[in-house]
Amino acid sequence: MWTSYIKGFQNYLMLERSFSGNSIEAYVRDVTKFTEFLALREYDLTYSEIELKHLQEFIYWLNDLGLSVRSQARIISGLKAFFKYLMVEDLLDESPAALLEAPRLDRKIPHVLTPDEINLIINTLQFEKNEYIKIRNTAMLETLYACGLRVSELTGLKISNLYLEIGVIKIMGKGNKERLIPIGETARNTIHTYMEYDKGRHSLKRIHTDHADILFLNRRGKQLTRVMVFTIIKKLAGLAGIQKKVSPHTFRHSFATHLIEGGADLRAIQDMLGHESITTTEIYTHLDTDFLRDTVLRFHPRNVQP
Repeated sequence: MWTSYIKGFQNYLMLERSFSGNSIEAYVRDVTKFTEFLALREYDLTYSEIELKHLQEFIYWLNDLGLSVRSQARIISGLKAFFKYLMVEDLLDESPAALLEAPRLDRKIPHVLTPDEINLIINTLQFEKNEYIKIRNTAMLETLYACGLRVSELTGLKISNLYLEIGVIKIMGKGNKERLIPIGETARNTIHTYMEYDKGRHSLKRIHTDHADILFLNRRGKQLTRVMVFTIIKKLAGLAGIQKKVSPHTFRHSFATHLIEGGADLRAIQDMLGHESITTTEIYTHLDTDFLRDTVLRFHPRNVQP
């Protein structure tokens, strides 16, 4: 009786949520585990008859089996997604999994740079002898920090997705999900400087290559790789005397942490980071661009006036 609904759930994840094949397989497997549990307990229940107590009993059963806390949390997120899908399809009025609590995970605390350490790393570029590299890397790091981008989003950033006159950039994130992110004046100015300088170097190369619309190019006029960005940041952190483990993702963590410490709305930060985890999607709300821009301008260290 569950097969057709699980199949519909699978199509929903693939067509409407654009999840990867591995993610879809995992979520379908999680729901299937629950149906197997129902059969094991001889519960002849349809999806509409499931109550919170049945889901809790399932989790207790998983725990008794010795399943790790992390695996339990993932299965719970899959069940939440399934019942949310049934609500989207108007098959349920409310989800029995809404109050199902996931076990706490012992997450590693990510390394975060202070605003002063960010400044140290960026200011280290003043000693770069190659003018193009200095201007490009300054714009790149300012953009990374100003917008909390993933490294792949930074390297794939397109000129056609820059709306600097209104202080916004468009990002293509995971699962081909588009989002608009406000960008502060400091980062905008460094991008303007870089683009003006770049015209004299790569204007012809851009016309004749597949990288014509890519913002940040290497010295040969091609798109930077993720490894190259990692190498640049690691080198600059070392030159700045930073002892912490620093990577492009450290700038992303720092972006979020500094906004939170400044008093920014957590929902706005989540929206700007473009998180798509099913375990946290429920608490996200749609926020308009004006609100996001106001959040960045008010709380980002690069924009707060002394």
